[in-house]
Amino acid sequence: MEAVLDIELLRTFHAVARLGKFRSAAEFVHKSPAAISIHIQRLEAIAGGRLLDRDNQAVTLTVLGKRLLSSTSELLNAHDRVLQDFHGKALAGRVVLGVPDEYASHVIRDILPGFSTTWPNVVLEVRTAPSLKLRDQVGRGKLDVALLVQPIKASRPAEVLTVTTPVWVGSAAFTLDESRPLPLALYAEPCPYRAAMTDALERAGRTWRVILDSASSQAIKACVESGLAVTLLDRARVSEEMRVLDKLPRVVDHEVVLMRDAGGRGSEAIDLLIATIRDNFRL
Repeated sequence: MEAVLDIELLRTFHAVARLGKFRSAAEFVHKSPAAISIHIQRLEAIAGGRLLDRDNQAVTLTVLGKRLLSSTSELLNAHDRVLQDFHGKALAGRVVLGVPDEYASHVIRDILPGFSTTWPNVVLEVRTAPSLKLRDQVGRGKLDVALLVQPIKASRPAEVLTVTTPVWVGSAAFTLDESRPLPLALYAEPCPYRAAMTDALERAGRTWRVILDSASSQAIKACVESGLAVTLLDRARVSEEMRVLDKLPRVVDHEVVLMRDAGGRGSEAIDLLIATIRDNFRL
């Protein structure tokens, strides 16, 4: 009998690949860590090799695992679209979504068009702002749901999409000069990365000067790549024109989360948008 790819196994594998930890994936798919291990073992038996390298801290994809992740993303999405089509397109409503500037392009270009095609009668309104401002707006009922970045294990309840490691970056030719204040490209207030940068430098007794203060991730990227300043960036978003500056003070991991208005209106449209972002978001 030919092997069959079980959608549930694939969903578990994608959760592990995105979150990097079995326990986080278990919470995400509402299963026990033991069940996650069994799912991965079954999938490895079908794939014919190891999909993950594991240690005490996290898991990483093997070459075979990367191939499987890439080749099954559309399969998983197609499966969910078919189920949504069965459900029908009569669903209507309005959802106000908040997204920080650094992830807005990915969400707007890669995720929202598919959602709007599947649910054409749901009206989407997207607002961009720094993560901490989005969190405040969710709390005040101004947003139905927001994707944002916050220090890991922040107190407010939220659905974790992935954990990210912030790193200091400069241009490929940038040279640290210990005798001079560090030139910074700062994210506009109120941003967790801005606070993380200045707090880390203060703890290390390192002086700095502000070259750029901007809400635009593209302006900050240009400032760094041109060699004018350094900044803090998700490791996954470091460009070819940048290099990681390991000698600067370490910053703790952060998490990308989906936070909804707990005291606001519940609707199927909001639930479906959250599910769509959760299944398609990538750093």
